[in-house]
Amino acid sequence: MVAMICLLCSAHLFAQTRAVRDFVDQYADAHHYSGSILVQWHDGSQLVRSYGLANIPFRVANTPQTRFKIASVTKLFTSVLILQLVEQGRIDLDQPIKTYLPDYPGEAGSKVTIQQLLNHTSGLPSFDAIIDQATALREGMPIYQLPHTSDQLLAQFSAGKLVSTPGEKFNYNNADYVVLGKIITRLCGQPYEQVLKERILDPLHMTDSGVLHHGDIVDRLADSYWFPDDNKVLSRELPVYPENWYAAGAMYSTTGDLLKFAHALFGGQLIAPATLDRMIKPGLDEYGDGLWSYQLTVKGVRHPVIKRPGLIMGTQAQFFHVMDRDITIIMLGNTSVIDSDALVEDIAKRAIQ
Repeated sequence: MVAMICLLCSAHLFAQTRAVRDFVDQYADAHHYSGSILVQWHDGSQLVRSYGLANIPFRVANTPQTRFKIASVTKLFTSVLILQLVEQGRIDLDQPIKTYLPDYPGEAGSKVTIQQLLNHTSGLPSFDAIIDQATALREGMPIYQLPHTSDQLLAQFSAGKLVSTPGEKFNYNNADYVVLGKIITRLCGQPYEQVLKERILDPLHMTDSGVLHHGDIVDRLADSYWFPDDNKVLSRELPVYPENWYAAGAMYSTTGDLLKFAHALFGGQLIAPATLDRMIKPGLDEYGDGLWSYQLTVKGVRHPVIKRPGLIMGTQAQFFHVMDRDITIIMLGNTSVIDSDALVEDIAKRAIQ
């Protein structure tokens, strides 16, 4: 009887995998999707698919080994590093910035707590002053198109006057995570990326992940392309210094490496289960500490999920986990041709059934 039940479960999961595969293949073909997608179910079954080109002029295909920029998925790593320091007793989330950065120049230093940086309720002004794509094309993006050190990012762009009372409003803001990156550096006495490497990447053998720098050539890194106007013709992205996104968005990775990270995060290897519970507890805008946490309804049943998207011009990344079904979905793309938020939810709904 037990063997029969196991056989039925396996057959059902195989049908789910095939349904997800068919949907993703059809979607990719219809929408010219370019990137890699990985879905893993609770029993270890996987769907791994790659589409499109990592480099259009040379016709280099995307593969599961292709490295992609992951944009704001970086914030999830920064959040974990902060929470590790909390567990070690080196950070109190209710203390203000100046406790850890005594020379912080802005008024937020004595008013904004570490928790408010994590959940984007600091009230710090956003230094992403670009209102829309047309403005970026016309005026450029000086903060990203000119070189800046992390100290300059902190002093010039992450320490202005507050635009709202701390804790009152959700305001998604890269400045919050620049400050968090500098706190990590100050407490650990090492550059952010070295702390990242020693505390997460090396222990998890994430050998295809790291922090991008304008002058570095990264093997197997996909170029990114976007639609710079209404003509819907893919073009190269605007030239930028990717390190200027710092602890808020400067990383690259692969679907396989991000799956390792997911296993470690949800398996208690990086932070304790109680800390994870705090991390994913939704606050304003259903945002926790570096991720969105909400309920996804499938056939009338509500499933708790976490989502950490990343979007910079042509870069589209999604780190998605269905908590009660232990299903992980990683999407990494290099063109701005789709709505990745909608797609990852559509995949999740089919993976749950």
